Amino acid sequence: MQTWRNGLQSKLSEHVDTSGVTLARFLFAAPIAGVYLFVLYRLSPQIIPEFSIYFIRFVLIASFMQIIATSLMVLLFKQQNFAIGAGLAKSEALVAGVLGTLFFGSQLTLVGWSGILLGTLSIFVLSGLLQKGSFSFKTVLIGLACGTSFALTSLYVREASHELQVPFVYGAGWTLFIVLIVQTTALTTYIYIKNRAVFSQLKQHSVLTIATSITSCIGSIGWFTAMALHHVAYVKTLGQIEILFTILLSVFWLKQPVKRYEVIGLALISIAAIMVMWS
Repeated sequence: MQTWRNGLQSKLSEHVDTSGVTLARFLFAAPIAGVYLFVLYRLSPQIIPEFSIYFIRFVLIASFMQIIATSLMVLLFKQQNFAIGAGLAKSEALVAGVLGTLFFGSQLTLVGWSGILLGTLSIFVLSGLLQKGSFSFKTVLIGLACGTSFALTSLYVREASHELQVPFVYGAGWTLFIVLIVQTTALTTYIYIKNRAVFSQLKQHSVLTIATSITSCIGSIGWFTAMALHHVAYVKTLGQIEILFTILLSVFWLKQPVKRYEVIGLALISIAAIMVMWS
């Protein structure tokens, strides 16, 4: 789902302002997350959690960090091709491992760290960053900022989910639902004040906008649930298998050819995923 979301955002960025492409990720996602929560409670009723001040703080930080991260990713799409943009943003796994260990109490094994490092190397290989002349200093800075923003988003999402003191699936669901409400409200207000023409741009490309929201929400349900269950760095490293689908999307939809180093990178990602699961 995230691969499709990224592809849709890449297409949408050709016609819509960066803030509008970012909003498309959230605009129709909150109702979907609400339905998901309703279904969870119908299948297995649980208590409604108490939303502490700590939960609210974690949600607000995560919400705004994800808006920043998404905006930076859209800028990446405009700096380089689709695969390189998505690949640079995947530095988040390593950043999440470092920040999680230093500030969030994560305890990662040696095998886990090795898998994270190998996964990061594979992203550099996959995105072509090791190829001479394939990137600019500006692109690298945006990519690292994007990865860091996504890493902080994920770490605070995990903290928020655990703060609710309910089964992890429900904690993740509530966190996603409230994060989406905050993001949609904040970004819609910002665009209304700064550039109302963005709403017209989104309306003109309504199919892409709705599809972006749907794929984003479904993907986020998976991410939020996994991060509530396990360390963010492990989840993000395992999630790098997404790059396989990114390359397929680049080839068959965006018409960008596969290169030999991408095959090598995929092999490294597979090994990294196995190491992380084994840890």
